[in-house]
Amino acid sequence: MNLLVIGLSPQEGIYALSGIILGVIIALIISNILQKKNRQAKLKEHELEAKQIISEAKIEAKEVALQYKSEAEKELSSSRDRLREEEDQLKAQSHQISEREDSLRKQEKMVQTNQHRLTEKLQVAEKRQKELDKQLEKHRSSLMELTDLTKEEATTRLLKLLEDELEQEMGAVILKHEKSIQEACEEKSREMLIMTMQRYASALTVENTTSTVDIPSDEMKGRIIGREGRNIRAFEKATGVDVIIDDTPGVVIVSSFDPVRREVARRSLSDLITDGRIHPSRIEEVVQETEQKIEKVIRKKGEEAAVEVNVNGLHERIIYMLGRLHFRTSYSQNVLRHSIEVAYIAGMLAEMVGLDVDVARRAGLLHDIGKAADHELDGGHPQIGADLLKRHGESTEVVHAAFGHHDEIVSEYPYTVLTAIGDACSASRPGARRESLDRYIKRMEELESIAREYNGVQQAYAIQAGRELRVIISSEKSDDQSAAKVARGIAKQFEEQLTYPGEIKVTVIRESRFTEFAR
Repeated sequence: MNLLVIGLSPQEGIYALSGIILGVIIALIISNILQKKNRQAKLKEHELEAKQIISEAKIEAKEVALQYKSEAEKELSSSRDRLREEEDQLKAQSHQISEREDSLRKQEKMVQTNQHRLTEKLQVAEKRQKELDKQLEKHRSSLMELTDLTKEEATTRLLKLLEDELEQEMGAVILKHEKSIQEACEEKSREMLIMTMQRYASALTVENTTSTVDIPSDEMKGRIIGREGRNIRAFEKATGVDVIIDDTPGVVIVSSFDPVRREVARRSLSDLITDGRIHPSRIEEVVQETEQKIEKVIRKKGEEAAVEVNVNGLHERIIYMLGRLHFRTSYSQNVLRHSIEVAYIAGMLAEMVGLDVDVARRAGLLHDIGKAADHELDGGHPQIGADLLKRHGESTEVVHAAFGHHDEIVSEYPYTVLTAIGDACSASRPGARRESLDRYIKRMEELESIAREYNGVQQAYAIQAGRELRVIISSEKSDDQSAAKVARGIAKQFEEQLTYPGEIKVTVIRESRFTEFAR
């Protein structure tokens, strides 16, 4: 009916419909053909890209292989060079070893030759010694025949003469010293009391600048140093000291010219070692805590010293600097205790000569106050102490005593002289200061070396801190007479060559021993 409406006959409509269907089919076929061509083109493009990627990968693989090959060749070349060097070194060492063996053989031959020569010389010496003994015995016999004295009588007479000589010399020395002392006492009694003791004081030349801290084991040294040294750097920065870690077992050394910083560092390091936690943040915390504790100790020590010698009205800064002297030493003598001793001595002298005891004690207590800051300021401790006392309102007498107690200026006040006397007495009393180890050893060696120069002396030992010398003399090479002569000669040589306080006792020991075995 629709075809009729359009105006076509049924046959024409069938033709038309078939044409449309045919066109659609042709269009579909053409579309499929075009799609296949497009797909083939894309496949060709992908194949080209794949081939290009494969070729590039092959090129890169060849380059990497060449690079690895060159590196391997370089390593192989360096290994060969090292092997050659080691081979050369081994050859050189083997050559040196062979040379040393030859040298040792030569030295061994020389030693054998020398031993043979020494044996011959000893035999000759023994023969000569026997001949000398025979000659000596002949001379003794002839002397005994001429003097009609036995050996015991001659020995007794010689010892008697020596004893008389010694008594005369001792008497002369005693009379000489008694006369000089009597004359000095009669002429300069007051001058000896003030000026002589003042000049007797010696200058301070050595100070302690290091402290030691004991550690439980040497492994702790590595923990103190820390990774790449961070712990030791943090500790030195926080405390301002130098930490010395060397091969000394069980000890770490803390070095600083500031005694307070050194004490802070010593205590902080001890606390860190005890605690076991050692790292920069913990180091800063422990150092701050220790500084606060030390500040309290300093003020407490200064106040205790002022109360002990009954000195009142001191400025807080003066009390603090006085407390710092607790951590300062001079020739192993604590400076704060030394200042307290000077205060007492000056006070007693002032009482005897009719001066103000309080001013004398004050001057004696504060005379070394400059030592609390002499490592921080320029100049000697007398000048530094005088400036410090003047700034904080101390009297002219006290300031002058601090400035002139080493006799560097003319004494304008009697308290300066009293302070100098107290300083000399405190420093020179027995046991106050010790001499350095080097000087002590040198003095002992001098005593022993002088004794060993004498013929027949086998050993010499200085004992009693150099107050006595024990000399062991050979009984074969000397008799009682020569032993007494050696003792006197050593004593005279000590008097001529050495300077020492008091006296030195020389004891010569001669002993004969005879041993037999009953079989």
